[in-house]
Amino acid sequence: MEYDEKLARFRQVHLNPFNKQQHEQGAGEEALDITSQARLPELPPGEPESRCPGRVMDLGLSEDHFARPVGLFLASDVQQLRQAIQECKQVILDLPEHSEKQKDAVVRLIHLRLKLQELKDPNEDEPNIRVLLEHRFYKEKSKSVKQTCDKCNTVIWGLIQTWYTCTGCYYRCHSKCLNLISKPCVRSKVSHQAEYELNICPEAGLDSQDYRCAECRAPISLRGVPSEARQCDYTGQYYCSHCHWNDLAVIPARVVHNWDFEPRKVSRGSMRYLALMMSRPVLRLREINPLLFNYVEELVEIRKLRQDILLMKPYFITCREAMAARLLLQLQDRQHFVENDEMYSVQDLLDTHTGRLGCSLAETHTLFAKHIKLDCERCQAKGFVCELCREGDVLFPFDSHTSVCADCSAVFHRDCYYDNSTTCPRCARLTLRKQSLFREPGPDLDA
Repeated sequence: MEYDEKLARFRQVHLNPFNKQQHEQGAGEEALDITSQARLPELPPGEPESRCPGRVMDLGLSEDHFARPVGLFLASDVQQLRQAIQECKQVILDLPEHSEKQKDAVVRLIHLRLKLQELKDPNEDEPNIRVLLEHRFYKEKSKSVKQTCDKCNTVIWGLIQTWYTCTGCYYRCHSKCLNLISKPCVRSKVSHQAEYELNICPEAGLDSQDYRCAECRAPISLRGVPSEARQCDYTGQYYCSHCHWNDLAVIPARVVHNWDFEPRKVSRGSMRYLALMMSRPVLRLREINPLLFNYVEELVEIRKLRQDILLMKPYFITCREAMAARLLLQLQDRQHFVENDEMYSVQDLLDTHTGRLGCSLAETHTLFAKHIKLDCERCQAKGFVCELCREGDVLFPFDSHTSVCADCSAVFHRDCYYDNSTTCPRCARLTLRKQSLFREPGPDLDA
């Protein structure tokens, strides 16, 4: 029992951080004989049992509360903050993994980086515009928007990370991922080759791709080993999970052949290409699927409205008031409507399916007809009178109850034109005038 008390006193003295005598002793003094510790003061009577060797309590006296915080947390300028960040990184590497001190150091490092981001000049390190593989990347200034990097497929934390967006195809990535990009800008493909794949999901099989991703050439398989193969419904090819995020898009081939607007899964590259091509009029429906007009009544109505607008266009071009009012700008979002009636975009077909295009085009048609037939006297003077019946109001080629001669563009009542067995009166007069000119004898040169 006496030996145990002496051992407890010995440990207590060596555990006391305020005992300077223990720090001044050399290595030889540490090997004192246990019997020499008998000169230590005796424990006073009534000492609690917590002083026993198995219950020595750590009161936190071993922690240095006056040491400088790790990472110079009180740094105020950019240079000190950078130095503090480097020191904090080194401390994190030196501390044991998954320890509480290492977690505290990581939190401290995050605060230091946030403070550095607030003080640092945004134009100091990263340029505002970067051009790479025909991408035109613009440095984003929004810090609160949460985005996903298209290269590394991780979250972009705008508060502490710099990120860029391509102004052409809206490709987003971290600044550290810019030099790792291997995908060219999709807008360049749209500019050089603006056409659709009009075969429905033209699948060739994984063996034609050597069991690799069609874009990044990473190994893939349908069994998910080493990576899951995901099929793009637009190209029919297979992609890895980094190049195919299961995005949904309307497939043009299914629209023009089946009038099917159900979105299907496509790859990231196909999704961007289809988004950029959505408003481009590259579909000639009369050549691709002429039978579509026999089964979709909305398309027939749209085609008739477009034909009427093309007949109204000459009135506006030669009318000073119409040019001053800029009536043709009503169709500035669909410029191809005032150029031809054959070309369609996927957006036109989608709006036709939902009924939005029919309503807006009917309102524009009414506005144009009102200017020509009621508001403008110059346009009214360019109307026609039916030369077959000589009755009725002034006729215009875009009226629903009229017919237009294909040769001279004269306008007649539809009932009069089809009931009369003769040809167009104006064309007949032109024919007789030409014949009379040829029959008229020429001058006598001998006289």
